[in-house]
Amino acid sequence: MERKYWVPALEKANDVLMQICERPSELKLIDLSKRLEINKSSMFTLLNTMEALEWIVRENDATYSLGSKLGSWGNAFFKQFSLIDRFRKEAAVTKHVILETIQLAKLEQHDVLYLAKEEMPSPVRISSEPGMKLPAHATALGKAMLAWLDPAEFDALYPADELAPSLTPHTLRSREVLHHGLVAVREAGCAFDLEEAVMGFCCVAAPVRDGEGRVVAAISCSMFKHDWEQKRELAMNEIRALAQRLSQS
Repeated sequence: MERKYWVPALEKANDVLMQICERPSELKLIDLSKRLEINKSSMFTLLNTMEALEWIVRENDATYSLGSKLGSWGNAFFKQFSLIDRFRKEAAVTKHVILETIQLAKLEQHDVLYLAKEEMPSPVRISSEPGMKLPAHATALGKAMLAWLDPAEFDALYPADELAPSLTPHTLRSREVLHHGLVAVREAGCAFDLEEAVMGFCCVAAPVRDGEGRVVAAISCSMFKHDWEQKRELAMNEIRALAQRLSQS
């Protein structure tokens, strides 16, 4: 791995975690200092910081074990695979109700990352595939997740008023317009894309939440514009219901 932008402090923290992982509740500060060849003063500062972050726990006998924060991270890691499995089972049923393709994605900075797709046979295939990214502001999936960001997170993602890139003539171009639209998304519990990502296609999406109510993903249904008015209410209701089933209550 390229070490040009390496952070030595993070490497040391990782080394400490690996030692504690291999021998939980056995190693004290002096043991870790000797094993990793880090002086006691630096080791004390490192351990104290990691303890405050709940990465590790100092036991009564002054040994260390892994903290609850790492446990929650581990659960989050495996839940993402569990979510995809549940999506495939649930969406395989819902797609036959709507008769349209359903997709699952998560937010990565300004983009949505497609994770899975349950596809209905169609003469025109939806181009988005697992692993593909699209700008969040141009998609219903993105708006369904952006709507629940903290204001500070939203401002950090979109510091400038102009949004880019524009995928179609209908793509939102202003942060102010996007922000106003996200209020409506929160009220409705779902988001729309009216030819904003692909000309000729409309889409509805709803957020998927974890056990603590945080939005961790979104699901969507896309269809031809000429089917939109006929199927809009059905798709909206089914996608919101599917998102609710996939969310961790």
